[in-house]
Amino acid sequence: MYTLSLYEVKSGLLSKKFSSVEITKCFLERIEKYKNLNAFITVCPEQALESAKQSDQKIANGMAGEMEGIPLAIKDLYMTKGIRTTSGSKMLENFIAPYESTVTQKLLNAGSVFLGKTNMDEFAMGSANITSYFGKVVNPWSKDKPLVPGGSSGGSAAAVAGHLCVAATGSDTGGSIRQPAAFSGIVGIKPTYGRCSRYGMIALASSFDQAGPMTKTVRDAAIFLKVIAGYDEKDSTSVNEPVPDYESFVGKSINGMRIGIPKEFHMDGISDEVERSWQKGIDILKDAGAEIVDISLPYSKYSMAVYYIIQPAEASANLARFDGVRYGFRAEGAKSLDEMYEMTREQGFGDEVKRRILIGTYVLSAGYYDAYYSQALKVQKLIRQDLASAFEKVDAILTPTTPHSAFAFGEEPTDPVTMYLNDVLTVTANIAGLPGMSIPICLDKLGRPLGLQLLGPRFQEGRLFQIGEVIEKNANFPSLKEIN
Repeated sequence: MYTLSLYEVKSGLLSKKFSSVEITKCFLERIEKYKNLNAFITVCPEQALESAKQSDQKIANGMAGEMEGIPLAIKDLYMTKGIRTTSGSKMLENFIAPYESTVTQKLLNAGSVFLGKTNMDEFAMGSANITSYFGKVVNPWSKDKPLVPGGSSGGSAAAVAGHLCVAATGSDTGGSIRQPAAFSGIVGIKPTYGRCSRYGMIALASSFDQAGPMTKTVRDAAIFLKVIAGYDEKDSTSVNEPVPDYESFVGKSINGMRIGIPKEFHMDGISDEVERSWQKGIDILKDAGAEIVDISLPYSKYSMAVYYIIQPAEASANLARFDGVRYGFRAEGAKSLDEMYEMTREQGFGDEVKRRILIGTYVLSAGYYDAYYSQALKVQKLIRQDLASAFEKVDAILTPTTPHSAFAFGEEPTDPVTMYLNDVLTVTANIAGLPGMSIPICLDKLGRPLGLQLLGPRFQEGRLFQIGEVIEKNANFPSLKEIN
């Protein structure tokens, strides 16, 4: 049962081939069996089985919701009422969420079963899931040596790839759904900014953060996104735009569609194998009747610089609330209020979080605001204009998701800037607020997954499902049937 897709599990439950209790037990056993992956921070067996029983009852009574009885994993930055919510940090090690995020509430309303909360880079800052206070996550594709799963949604990626759940929520600020999806051989979509509510998500950078699904197939992602998308008055950045039936796009012909290939994404640092995987994707789309169009995104080369000014700036503001006063960790032994603030933040945050708070505070400071932050906002507009012009000529853009495949523990870059370059191909979508999806395309010579990224115009996620399914169907990507 555990290898089934979300679509197959949904069909199996409704046709009563198996019960929600049976499949929930199956996943709880696997989570226990593969603890070495460290994919979960908190597991909720009693709650999951109780939810599964209720779902079986609803199915029996013909009252099944869209995701009735389907066992999911939730990234640990979504507030889940009454369940520990840590954001991967010592700062929130024992924090019990007092309310439910909009995304998780929608999943509960649709009948989902929550297995637990997945591990993640601390406060979603990282590209390898090695900054979590709760330890590193191991990629299920690891063979001779343990690989990183990507980040920051590494726990969700490992849980889906390792068949520890049917699907999972992720969040994407600069590639944190798409990059781990590529490293772990699964599908991940970052919807348009404003498509899914951010209410109840612990914020990293509020103008970039977006919720999204991490699944085994493109169809699964379409089913999942329909449930969590939609307007929410609790989120001022939520957009009141109708949510289409995304699943209806899956299986449609792409004959005559124009696919853009940006020349600027053929950049230094991209491995030859990634370039070949990109060509494989181009050939698949060409064979399916799409027209391949060379395009230019001249300002995209500034995306990394813009992102690593705006994101730390917003992070430093968002993380100012973690000071030991109202909730979370508080350092002991302080002799004054200021000292309590300092000691709490020094002891409660990890190195990467402190690094980004320092960068963000610096670029927002009086002497440097105009030189850095306000300039970054101007270049952000130019990047958005670049992409808007491109989408006047093409229906979607195809690029690699990552410059290389997953690296092994101990082989990760030691300097932060090189580590940040893992996001070089994904941050543009966040800066422009556009939807982006990663689809597995092939394995490299070391047997590690590679993914391709599709970018679309605002609120055109359906188009990504349509094109993505064509890539998926023809890529013949091998399934990870069982963990070694």
